[in-house]
Amino acid sequence: MSYNEEFWNKYSDENESRYNEEFAKFTRDLATSLQCTSVLEVGCGTGIDLRLFPDTFEIHGIDLNDHALDIAKEKLSIANFKNGDITKLPFENSSIDFVFTHGLMNYLDDETLKKGIAEMFRVSKKWIMNCEKFEETEKQIDENQKSRNMQNRWSDYKVKFVSNVDMHEDIEPDKNRFTLLKKL
Repeated sequence: MSYNEEFWNKYSDENESRYNEEFAKFTRDLATSLQCTSVLEVGCGTGIDLRLFPDTFEIHGIDLNDHALDIAKEKLSIANFKNGDITKLPFENSSIDFVFTHGLMNYLDDETLKKGIAEMFRVSKKWIMNCEKFEETEKQIDENQKSRNMQNRWSDYKVKFVSNVDMHEDIEPDKNRFTLLKKL
């Protein structure tokens, strides 16, 4: 997987302006309603989607960008932020109740995406959520991003699709596709 540090440092610096309290509430409330006590965001950036989780949760975030992780640690000291790669998640099998991505899968090449899905499945105990730009046939968006069809990507795994719909613009202005899976 190629990693453009300059691009991701700039992205991290701009991430605070992307903070979406409605999405952060939605994610927290969903994980809470599913009776989860541990959460992992893969590609957490500066941790904006994890900020509203209470300290009753075991909160984990993984990202490749140390600059983003420094900001995340400063803003949410109760969480466990680590430099890590989606293809080698540093967690035991079935150890995290709720594993999610928000706009990460769109940036991954196909091979990294395939390995990353396998890793998310491995570490998830119960639930997996992807909120990604969607296109049925997975088209290139720009030089850095590709739209994804996460339902197709998960079809070979033992999961139950609970939801696979476009998010409402009040929660996610980009109207990313919300895919929620229960691990079987």
